[in-house]
Amino acid sequence: MAACAIRRGLLSTASKYNQHKCTRRILSAIDFSSGLDPKRAQPLCSSCRWSSFQQTRFMSSRNRPEGKILEPVGVFEALKQHGKYETGQLFLHSVFGYRGIVLFPWHARLYDRDVSPSAAAAAAAADSKPDSTAHGSKEVKGKMHTYYQVLIDTRDCPHISQRSQTEAVTFLANHDDSRALYAIPGLDYVSHEDILPYNSTEQVPIQHELFERFLMFNPSRNPPFAAKDTLRAWQEKNHPWLELSDVHRETTENIRVTVIPFYMGMREAQNSHVYWWRYCIRLENLGNEVVQLRERHWRIFSLSGTLETVRGRGVVGKEPVLSREQPAFQYSSHVSLQAPSGHMWGTFCFERTDGSHFDVRIPPFSLESNKYDKAPPTGYPL
Repeated sequence: MAACAIRRGLLSTASKYNQHKCTRRILSAIDFSSGLDPKRAQPLCSSCRWSSFQQTRFMSSRNRPEGKILEPVGVFEALKQHGKYETGQLFLHSVFGYRGIVLFPWHARLYDRDVSPSAAAAAAAADSKPDSTAHGSKEVKGKMHTYYQVLIDTRDCPHISQRSQTEAVTFLANHDDSRALYAIPGLDYVSHEDILPYNSTEQVPIQHELFERFLMFNPSRNPPFAAKDTLRAWQEKNHPWLELSDVHRETTENIRVTVIPFYMGMREAQNSHVYWWRYCIRLENLGNEVVQLRERHWRIFSLSGTLETVRGRGVVGKEPVLSREQPAFQYSSHVSLQAPSGHMWGTFCFERTDGSHFDVRIPPFSLESNKYDKAPPTGYPL
């Protein structure tokens, strides 16, 4: 079963479509205001008894950008409850709503704390260096979970830029200036449960400069897009900088924070070694209350024995509002240490509509270097 969606309004769900026999198209392409979260939406189908989800609201010109018309994109496929999606699988992102295609999967250890508000407050009050797998007196054991390296359709990037950065992969340039970085736009890491798979008859269904370099159309297989040798070579060559190993997640007062750290490599500067990491953070409002992020408070511990405190307004120059209509925000940043490992933890300060504030705990996570101590080559990663 598939679903209907328009560029400014969602007419779809995918939570139970594999239980129904009706067929529905995905239309141009996404709800960029509220994603495609099946928990938040109701479907539209003329051939079954599901509710219409306010069809007139989304079909009106007031809610549709000028000059935009609906175009068929594809047909939803059944969600994979077991196993993983293959290279070449087309999907819609259930939270941010963009079109994408799977490049390859990663198996990560997910540390999901999900503590109660009282326990979180007590742990935050302690304000001491945490164990990366312990929370207060409670040990948090990681479980294996599947994430995917994906390409984002560049047509959708402008519509999600206020809620999700589309440059999730950043490299160190290969020269003496340790501050030099370059990014690969339109790449993301997506959790298995965020994938809403669909199929398409188009031979080039995703617009991205790497699509035709990495993938080729093969109608005899399912999905009909196979990896080229360039994709395999790129993955092997850049594996140390792409690898996703640990994911940390914690919920405080219905605000869930997910952190994914990545080791970027080591640099020599003034006769010392500087180790770099990037970290991706996703904020999600799981409740109905509208809140706004106002401040961040970081504690950064280095194996060399230093403890740094960082405070500031918002994140990456923004103070995002999380509401039921726009429940999520994702960004990435970088940190360097003069030691091969360390820890980070902290809090985000949120403001409610009545002016009151509350702290949301950032789950503690490790910054670990690996055996690769050279940066990837400068230039295009092919």
